[in-house]
Amino acid sequence: MKLTAERTSTHEAPTTSPRIVTARSRFRRSLRRYWQLYLLLLLPVIWFIVFRYVPMANAIIAFKNYNPIDGVWGSPWVGLDNFAALFRNPVFPRLVGNTVVLAGYTLIASFPLPIILALALNEVRLRFFKRTVQLVTYAPYFISTVVVVSMTILLLSPRVGLLGRTLSFFGAGQVDLLADADFFRHIYVATDIWTTTGYSAVIYLAALASVDVSLYEAAKIDGATRLQKIWNVDVPALLPTATIILILGVGNIMAIGFEKAFLLQNALNLSTSEIIPTYVYKTGILNANFSLGATIGLFNALISLVLLLVVNGVSKRVTGSGLW
Repeated sequence: MKLTAERTSTHEAPTTSPRIVTARSRFRRSLRRYWQLYLLLLLPVIWFIVFRYVPMANAIIAFKNYNPIDGVWGSPWVGLDNFAALFRNPVFPRLVGNTVVLAGYTLIASFPLPIILALALNEVRLRFFKRTVQLVTYAPYFISTVVVVSMTILLLSPRVGLLGRTLSFFGAGQVDLLADADFFRHIYVATDIWTTTGYSAVIYLAALASVDVSLYEAAKIDGATRLQKIWNVDVPALLPTATIILILGVGNIMAIGFEKAFLLQNALNLSTSEIIPTYVYKTGILNANFSLGATIGLFNALISLVLLLVVNGVSKRVTGSGLW
């Protein structure tokens, strides 16, 4: 009997780990204490699940010959044929090149400007001037893309636009910059800088507001000039924030905005304005080739994921900070 009892005790189910029990109890206490915050968080979580994660299942049409009659799961399976057709497409290299060049140009040109603006505003002592500059640079962010593009087209119009009339006045003739493929990227980046610089600078101003005042006092005692204070106090304080924003920017380099590129696009600048998002729209929606459109979108997402992981890994090795 004693031997049987010992055998029975050795085959008993393992008890729950103390760490799991502690984590559960902490979560229950937190839920009871902050249930209002959890309730407030519930709606965004549901939105992300319904509109972000559930649609991922439909990405399977990239591996099928999709047709609306059979549906997503009833359409015939074709494996990697859609990817093979994509890579054989003679337009594909130009699409990737245009997307990378335009997104990289936008990132390189727009990334340092908010930092410079934030550092400059942080040194301004005249409160009214500082608030005015913030308002003027921050307001364009709330203008819709359609309105921004409409303003750009009117400004650059060779007949009625301010720039076109100015060039005509100085004898340059009627120059249609939007019809020139070489100017498309410059126009795109210029409008992006105008709309996003002030908004992005707010993030860096918030980081500068958290700098310990004693650091400035110590630098002043050491005889540091204003530029030395910026370089040795402000810039190091902005590095973690700038690193995270740069990582996110590189991760989204293939997910460049569709609306502005599509609205600024015309038959004359198509050689540089045709990027992956606009081609997906034309192929997947207008031509009803949903499988090929999903294939391009999935390829785009995978490249973005790889870039995000690589840049985050490099950042952690170089600076010691990253997204995770």
